[in-house]
Amino acid sequence: MTNLTDLTLAAARDGLRAKKFSAAELTRAYVDAMLAARPLNAFISETPVIAKRMADESDARIAKGEARPLEGLPLAIKDLFCTKGVRTTAASHILEPFTPTYESTVTSNLWRDGAVMLGKVNLDEFAMGSSNETSYFGPVENPWRKQGENKSRVPGGSSGGSAASVSGHFAIAATGTDTGGSIRQPAAFCGIVGIKPTYGRCSRFGIVAFASSLDQAGPMTRDVRDAAIMLQSMCGFDAKDSTSVDMPVPDFEKALTGNIKGLRVGIPEEYRVDGMPKEIEALWQKGADMLRAAGATIHPVKLPLTKYALPTYYIVAPAECSSNLARYDGVRFGLRKKADDLVGMYEGTRGEGFGREVRRRILIGTYVLSAGYYDAYYLKAQRVRALIAKDFNDAFQHVDVLLTPTAPSAAFARGEKTADPISMYLNDVFTVPASLAGLPGISVPAGLSGEGLPLGLQLIGRAYDEETVLRTAHVLEQAAAFKAQPEKWWNAA
Repeated sequence: MTNLTDLTLAAARDGLRAKKFSAAELTRAYVDAMLAARPLNAFISETPVIAKRMADESDARIAKGEARPLEGLPLAIKDLFCTKGVRTTAASHILEPFTPTYESTVTSNLWRDGAVMLGKVNLDEFAMGSSNETSYFGPVENPWRKQGENKSRVPGGSSGGSAASVSGHFAIAATGTDTGGSIRQPAAFCGIVGIKPTYGRCSRFGIVAFASSLDQAGPMTRDVRDAAIMLQSMCGFDAKDSTSVDMPVPDFEKALTGNIKGLRVGIPEEYRVDGMPKEIEALWQKGADMLRAAGATIHPVKLPLTKYALPTYYIVAPAECSSNLARYDGVRFGLRKKADDLVGMYEGTRGEGFGREVRRRILIGTYVLSAGYYDAYYLKAQRVRALIAKDFNDAFQHVDVLLTPTAPSAAFARGEKTADPISMYLNDVFTVPASLAGLPGISVPAGLSGEGLPLGLQLIGRAYDEETVLRTAHVLEQAAAFKAQPEKWWNAA
């Protein structure tokens, strides 16, 4: 029999329903793989006892013929989602002792549909980072290594633990969150699929906030079909989230028809940035050729304000971060440093509880929101953001989806960019614009770099048109036929 951890989510779902194996057997295989993969530091909290109980409950349901959509499928949960009775840290010292008394809506939806929780996976602290190196619990290792080299590579961020667990086959799928690219970029770095749905598709209730007008949950999976299946369960209206959209959730798996004849694919000229490696340019062209061969038509489009997306994002996101993180004061929950007075407690708690990158973004955000600078920076950034969204709307009058690279490079070495925040921020150059506009975007693995590392292509669609994005991504995935996997070097560690 095929190794259970090599099955896709869809194949495991079908195997469980056909009773080829049990949920307990599948979960046991993943728990063993999770424990063997500890050298990658992907999990902050492992929950094998909970996983076994949930798997046993799934087997009982399957025996009764009452299997739900995700029955018995073992998932990794990004440690930004509150899980009732299970520690939730946001990879920060300030939340290290926090155990929620409630469940996030997204994870509630997953448990409602029968999924099993393997544990909580690592991330950049408060989701602030592009390499998963800012976590209080240490960096995550990318399962992939450069050919002929034993040097650690970053898995991307902030959802690095999610990406590594799926790529390394020690979770069948994982939840991620995307503020400026934190699902799509790590998916590209780790050779998996990651989709950020339209802002409002997934409830933000119970997700530790970074930037409230940008944060959006999404799935990270082995292939596009798995992403469609998992997204179906994650989405839905939630009255507890004022930004949640009250509209029907389509059957995303049914959207994977394999037919894109007549589809209009836009190629935004502004995404050809200076210094982009030739292999990224070549892969982008290859992606366009593959879609053309499948019946799509290719059209150049203009998104003239793309060049302002990164500076706009790095004003809006830190501003919202400084506001959201004001609640971590040592009074109500989390870390508390004793002091002689209230101000001393605030200073001690926040100074020790937050890492360097989080402190940097809080300071930037506080500055741009301060008296005398609010109009000059934050208000102007919001106006530019609206114009960036208009650029996309104008482009979608002529095309159905946009095709771009996901990231400007393959996974870089650990420590390579930590001393240069601007260089790190540039990793988000292709993903930030869609986040600012609230549009759905997906990264699909499409090839390997000359060094043997995964490269991804991104598709961006109209708001609430995840069906077209997934349908196109599925065709692109079939044409690219990406089958490469990382060598499991950690099994010998």
